[in-house]
Order: sequence, then C-alpha cells, then structure tokens
Amino acid sequence: MTGDGTRAVRAGLPEAAANEPTLPGPVFAAHYHLPGDGGGPYTYGRDTNPTWTLLERAIAELESPGAEAPPAETVAFASGMGAISAVLMSQLRPGDAVVLPDDGYNLLIPTRERLAGIGVEVRTAPTCNNGQLAELDGAALLWIETPSNPGLDVCDIRRLADAAHARGALVAVDNTLATPLGQRPLDLGADFSVASATKALTGHGDVLLGCVTTRDPHLAAGVRAWRKTIGAIPGPMETWLAHRSLATLQLRVDRQAQNALALAKALLTRDEISGVRHPGLPSDPAHEIASAQMLGGRFGCVVSFALPDKAHADRFLAALRLVDDATSFGSVRSSAERRARWGGDAVPEGFIRFSVGVEDSADLVADVLRALDEAAGRPGAGTHETY
Repeated sequence: MTGDGTRAVRAGLPEAAANEPTLPGPVFAAHYHLPGDGGGPYTYGRDTNPTWTLLERAIAELESPGAEAPPAETVAFASGMGAISAVLMSQLRPGDAVVLPDDGYNLLIPTRERLAGIGVEVRTAPTCNNGQLAELDGAALLWIETPSNPGLDVCDIRRLADAAHARGALVAVDNTLATPLGQRPLDLGADFSVASATKALTGHGDVLLGCVTTRDPHLAAGVRAWRKTIGAIPGPMETWLAHRSLATLQLRVDRQAQNALALAKALLTRDEISGVRHPGLPSDPAHEIASAQMLGGRFGCVVSFALPDKAHADRFLAALRLVDDATSFGSVRSSAERRARWGGDAVPEGFIRFSVGVEDSADLVADVLRALDEAAGRPGAGTHETY
C-alpha cells in the first residue's frame, strides 16, 4: 500500500487523458442532456455531479485504503451538520434508541431535542472511560465522537463497536478532529465514518462541507437518498476546492500535530493554566487509548486548557498576534476561542479551545507565551518573541 502522502496527492484523480487537466475544474450544472427514457450517472443537479464524484472517491480511498480493505462509498454534504443529520435521520425511526456522547459537539444538544421530538429515545454518556457502553442495550445506533470536541477525551472505538454490534446496533464515528490520516473508524469496526470536512480535512477555512463514508452499499444508499430528499448538497466550487486541498492533507496534519504537541508542552509550564489537554501528551488521560488507535502520531490539531476566568481569557485572546480569535478548527492558520461564549459546552468561563496551524512552531509558542505574560500583567511581557 502506498504511503499517506502519496495517497492524499493522488486520491480521486481521474484516469490521465491527453490534454486534459489532472483535476478537472468544477462542473456547474443544474441539469444534463438526457435523451430518451433518461438514466445514466448524471441526470439532475440535486442527485449527482461529476465534481462530487471525484471528491467522494478521494475521501473513500483515504478512509478505506489498500487492496486488502473492502471498498467504501462516500457521500458529500453541504456541511458537517448535513452529514451528521443524514446518518441520524436516515437510520433512526420513532421508537428507536440512540446513544450519543454527552460531551460532543454542542450542536448535538439541539439535535437530541429534534430526535426526541420524532419519538426517538435519546441516551447520553461521557466519551471518557468508554461511558457509552452502559447505554447500549436495545439501542439502534451508537454515535461516537473521539477525540471529543472540545474536551479531547478519547474512547476505544473497537471495544464500543464490538459491543454495539453484539446488541444489533449500528455505529457511527465523528472523525472530524482526527481525519482519515489520523484515525480510520471503518477499520476499527464502525459502520459510518462522519466528518465536518470544513475543518482539518480541507484545512483552509474557506469551505463548508461534510461527508459520510461507509463500506455498506445499503447504508450508503440510505444516506444518499436523505441528501436528495432534504437537498443538503455541496456546491461544485466548494467540492472542487476541497479536493484540491486534500493533496496537502498529510503535510498539514503532520505539521499541526507537531505544533500542537509543542504548544501543549509549553502550556504545562504555566501556573495560571489548568486542565491542559492534548491526546499526544504522554501525561494526558487519553494518551494510552489514542496511541493504540490513532495513526502515525497524528493526535490532532486541537489543544484545550483553562485560564482563571473570562476576563483573563479575553485578555489572552486579545494579546495574540499570530492567532485569530475565531471558531472552528483545523485551518492552516492558528485560531483560538473562549468556548463558553457559545453556551452548550460543559466548560469553565476561561476555557480555551486552541486550533493549532502550520506556522513555525517556535514563533507560535513564543506568541502564546508572550500573550499569556501580557494577560497576566507580568513584567517583561514580550520577551518570548522570535518572529
């Protein structure tokens, strides 16, 4: 099997044709020439698009690589929530039970309310210590998020998937933070690997996109039918930009993982900071499981920690020079935010979710340490500058 970088560069490319581009440009079409009784791969713009086809093939190749792995199918969506909703709503019926993390992405909270409103029993449990195991009896679907956002807890996908399948439940894993180069849920027993491709998968902070990948054609058909019915289709330009961005996926996730670990280690030296989390830290409670199931030392780009209070956190964010105060994560440019400003996450007011980019590590760490000095009102703030 080829290496990750080679696969990322070549993923989803069409067969070479004389005088044609290696990656064709976006196809903008609401409809296609359709003589006779219709049929064929492209009929109407809400159903299929050649630009989607190439990206979906590329992501499937990354999620399920190698000749020995079963082939996978990917369905692209207009956003990560479009992808999440498609799995949940295409697979769950009134009277079913679903097990969700109680510490996952905060839009799972209104999603839980929607599911309950159509008669689905919603159970929740924490990601850490495989807490969802206790809620599986009688469930139709288990939803896993690992590493969790924003707390960065990790669970054992294989153990949970085996337990869920033994009880007749399907398993979906939100793989947004890890990306398929950092973790392959399908290889660990999951039925679905789901991601907000808005984040690290495309990695430039310029598209909204989601994706669902599965090796089961029947499950793929259900998700695809939901996309067609709801109309949560990606735009061709966003799809093409996403495919173009995949070529640098390995370069980005490797650099971000290295920078994130360097930043986490630096934060551990600060007395005003508590609760530093990053799965790559040997001292992190998630490190053992993460090391066993995450690939190539790619523990993700997110570091979380807490400052003493809201005012302290706001001073820190305002003092940063190389880091944007912005939501989301996974971009080549570092960003950070006080996560409690949105509500919904069980975090203290001074909690920071920091998305580490691809800047030079020394410059990034120096900027953070200088901003921490300024926020704390320490004499000599700014002495950490190296850029």
